[in-house]
Amino acid sequence: MSQGKAVSSNQGVTAENVNLTNCDREAIQIPSSIQPHGILLALREPEFTILQVSNNTFEFLGLQPEELLNQKLSFLLDESQSQAVRRCLTEDFDSVNPLKLYIKRSDKTLVFTGIVHRSIGTVILELEPTRSTQEDRKFFDFYNLVKSPLNKIQKSSTLTELCDVIVKEVRKITGFDRVMVYRFDDDGAGAVISENPKEGLEKFLGLRYPATDIPQQARRLYTLNLLRLIRNVDYRPVQLIPQLNPQTNKPLDMSLSVLRSVSPLHIQYLKNMGVTTSMSVSLLKDKKLWGLIACHHYEAEKTVSYEIRTVCEFLAQIMSFELAAKEENEDLDYKIKLKSIQSRFIDSITHAEDLVDGLTKNPSDLLDLVGAKGVAICNGSSSIKEGITPTELQINELVSWVETQMKNEIIYHTDSLANVYPEAKKFMEVGSGLMALAISKVQNTYILWFRPEVLQTVNWGGNPHKPVEVLEDGTINISPRQSFKLWQETVRQKSLAWQNCEIEAALELRSSIVGILLRKADELAKVNLELERSNDDLDSFAYIASHDLKEPLRGIHNYSSFLIEDYGDTLDSDGVSKLETLMRLTKRMENLIDSLLHYSRLGRTELSLHNINLNEIIHNAADVLRISYNKDVDIRIPQKLPTINCDKTQISELFSNLISNGLKYNDKEQKWVEIGFIDPEADTEKYQKHYSHRSDSEPPIIYYIKDNGIGIRLKHLETIFRIFKRLHAPNRYGGGTGAGLTIVKKIVERHGGNIWVESTFKEGSTFYFTLQPDRE
Repeated sequence: MSQGKAVSSNQGVTAENVNLTNCDREAIQIPSSIQPHGILLALREPEFTILQVSNNTFEFLGLQPEELLNQKLSFLLDESQSQAVRRCLTEDFDSVNPLKLYIKRSDKTLVFTGIVHRSIGTVILELEPTRSTQEDRKFFDFYNLVKSPLNKIQKSSTLTELCDVIVKEVRKITGFDRVMVYRFDDDGAGAVISENPKEGLEKFLGLRYPATDIPQQARRLYTLNLLRLIRNVDYRPVQLIPQLNPQTNKPLDMSLSVLRSVSPLHIQYLKNMGVTTSMSVSLLKDKKLWGLIACHHYEAEKTVSYEIRTVCEFLAQIMSFELAAKEENEDLDYKIKLKSIQSRFIDSITHAEDLVDGLTKNPSDLLDLVGAKGVAICNGSSSIKEGITPTELQINELVSWVETQMKNEIIYHTDSLANVYPEAKKFMEVGSGLMALAISKVQNTYILWFRPEVLQTVNWGGNPHKPVEVLEDGTINISPRQSFKLWQETVRQKSLAWQNCEIEAALELRSSIVGILLRKADELAKVNLELERSNDDLDSFAYIASHDLKEPLRGIHNYSSFLIEDYGDTLDSDGVSKLETLMRLTKRMENLIDSLLHYSRLGRTELSLHNINLNEIIHNAADVLRISYNKDVDIRIPQKLPTINCDKTQISELFSNLISNGLKYNDKEQKWVEIGFIDPEADTEKYQKHYSHRSDSEPPIIYYIKDNGIGIRLKHLETIFRIFKRLHAPNRYGGGTGAGLTIVKKIVERHGGNIWVESTFKEGSTFYFTLQPDRE
């Protein structure tokens, strides 16, 4: 065996330096050697010139390799056979292989089974001698060979029955001592799920084998070359001459070769099992390697003709077609139960006002949907937990990690979370298994299901851990394990594995949620469209009505004024007082109409957006207010305000209204108003205090205007933004129409923001607002 010395990353791993530390990187597709029970010829098109040849041609043909190199294929085959080889390259591989080829040498004719394929611009022709006409008879009686197995395969209703049929029939056809079905896990490890051994042999059924037994590159070749025969583990590899392909100056790619030599590690592995002859047939599901039909023979070398191999490959393909249907029948009652839960659950979500409420309304269904013990519905920084789960802090940290794992995926699952996320060791008792479903990555909405740790006893085929042996010279030797007897291991930090039907149930839940949300979004869009149309109509009505009402009001006011001027001496004091009241009321009515007209114009006028320095706007507003109040007022600006993209006229009115209100509704001797802002990055704690209930991907700046005025009672906070809503008599605090805050709110909304107020009665108020004109 090769010793366990490290191989540098830039040095290729080959049969000469492979060991268990680097076997996953061994270039097994380019061994530049074959098994000795056949011949390999590498040909250059179009003349079919022999470029490479295996160094055993003398044994089969009586010709040395040097006598064949640079010769044309016609040197060995007559024209009709050469044309048959050419046709193989233009037709379907399976429909023309194998070929019966006859090579005349001296006074006898040699019969070979020929298999031909193309590999990176080179034609590879492999020849295996045919010694028995009985095999020909079997091949041409193909139907009789497969009829019985096919009938039994079709009658099988479960995966277990299907596997039991295939191992029994393949053993009957081939005569191997043991035939097994070996199924791969997602991590590359596998287990024997069915076997048919010769009487007296040790049973392998139920034993697991680590992923290193069949490395990744070997599994990849099993998807390309569906059948692999090792005729005798004691064979001596036959080298190709020359070692490098003259066309490419690289080793010949032998991925599809049936004679390709085998990794020395795999040979040692089979020897340790006592196997003499081995054959493996691939089982594919959805074009991925699902498992193998593995055949072992323990005594003398076993010959398996290409014809019999073809029968086995055909049966494996039939089984591959049946896998999906048979797996679907597994745990059928459980799958029906999941469908019932899903249907009930989706109906509940559909009728819920809120998605989170709908998900948590029936927590047992949400858990049973995937067979979990705990679930967390995460939305932004908040989460709602049901069942047995980690702490909220642990869940928040886990969500951040899950986001990095999902990338372009919408679901992530593992039954051993601590192995990929070490922090999970702190809560493995409740969360060794995780299934994470992304509802909306933009809004950070996830559903996390948890499964607790379950101590498991795994039955391995021998100790799966790499055996290390220190040799006499002090070097370390790492080799395949010697024993394959039952070796049990207790596994921790693992939950029960997530079944495919549970993963599909989670994905279907998401699809249903997305469908519901899209349907509701469509309904909401229709409502918004109707509302927008109604608002437009209302704006138009307000504009027209306010414009048309002003003319008769002016007439009433003017005629009242004329009456006082012309008939003031005639009327008594009561009549004059009533006319003056009429004039005052018409003036107030006109002011109300002016406010309504201004409000309607705000909704109709297009914003004129420019970069505006807020400091200039506030200083201008402050100067005007100081003149209006005819005294020194304290307007505080503790920090320099930013420059923003906005409509200058509307934002000037916004600040003027709010600053003016702070001074107007103020009974203190020393009146003051403070204007400032809260930066989400500079003052995170203060920002979250005022804005944590909102969800923005890029948190906006919060502006505020604070005063020491009369304050607002708690019961009025919800109504102060209504148009014409006044909290005081018209003649108190300088009067007004009650439209100022409504206009302020409209300006903020036109700039894509929100406005809210916090107030303490008799102490003062603080108005907070955001501005995001790009989101209008």
